[in-house]
Amino acid sequence: MNHRQEEQLPGVLAIDAGNSKTDVALVSADGTVLGSARGGGFQPQLDGAEQAVDGLGPLVEEAALQAGLRPGTPFTTHVSACLANADLPIEEQRLQAAIEARRWGLTGHVANDTFGLLRAGTDGPRGVAVVCGAGINCVGLLPDGRTARFPALGHLTGDWGGGGGLAAEAMWHATRAEDGRGGPTALAGAIARHFGLPSATAVAETMHLGGLDRGRLHEIVRVLFAAAEAGDRTSLDLVDRQADEIARLAVVALTRLGLLGEPTPVVLGGGVLAARHPLLIDNLTARLAAAAPVAETRIVVAPPVLGAALLGLDHLGAGPEIQHRLRAAYPTTTPVAA
Repeated sequence: MNHRQEEQLPGVLAIDAGNSKTDVALVSADGTVLGSARGGGFQPQLDGAEQAVDGLGPLVEEAALQAGLRPGTPFTTHVSACLANADLPIEEQRLQAAIEARRWGLTGHVANDTFGLLRAGTDGPRGVAVVCGAGINCVGLLPDGRTARFPALGHLTGDWGGGGGLAAEAMWHATRAEDGRGGPTALAGAIARHFGLPSATAVAETMHLGGLDRGRLHEIVRVLFAAAEAGDRTSLDLVDRQADEIARLAVVALTRLGLLGEPTPVVLGGGVLAARHPLLIDNLTARLAAAAPVAETRIVVAPPVLGAALLGLDHLGAGPEIQHRLRAAYPTTTPVAA
């Protein structure tokens, strides 16, 4: 993105577009948040890059209106877009081209949204981040630009868990318990009660026929953790497996970057982790303490758009005072007690 027009607001248009929600913020060059907007999920793998980026337009315009900017482009100096499903180089290239075509800023950069989480939880380009929200992913970064990444294409590339995966596993066990193919689990009755239907199988059938929005599947994650806290063995096993998967991702990324034996931030984020369920966090903390004892584990509770904005300010050469002003606008990142 390199145009002759002058930007209306020297600063950053930060975009964090996840599977389930999208946040946009317009940040001035001094780190002040002047406009923001929130919308639905970002799924270019289903909608195509152009249509998915088109869906960002109303949010950008809403944030611009709050910031007092007039219609037209470019709004600002730099667009920093951290996007879900930008997992492969070709996907990043397509999304980069689509962002550039909108001319929201003079320059711009697209990265996977997990890099935004990493930046939100660190002071610089060094560390590992694992996001466990609607899906699951992990990245690692060194100051020299080397990265550790995973394809993150779901079951096809070995991924397991996240909110969507946990909900699907819970339904799998619940329906099999009801029809006799699986062992008993409290999930069957708990899922049925949550949706006010006679059985988990009825929940599946109602969703299949359109009587329940499939988007409500994420609600099953809360049911799963409640059942685990009540001692349901199947639910406890699923939580244990999720902790193991998150730890494996982090340890592999640390190992690839030669950081396993060095004090290194391991940033955790996404809805499943940010909920800080003790059964998951305590399990995960114990696993990381055993496999990566000098890692500095922390949970990001701020909206990941903070990371996208910080990356944008990095591009502008902003100093610590400006970054501190921006961080003050959002909740803090919290360490995880060993």
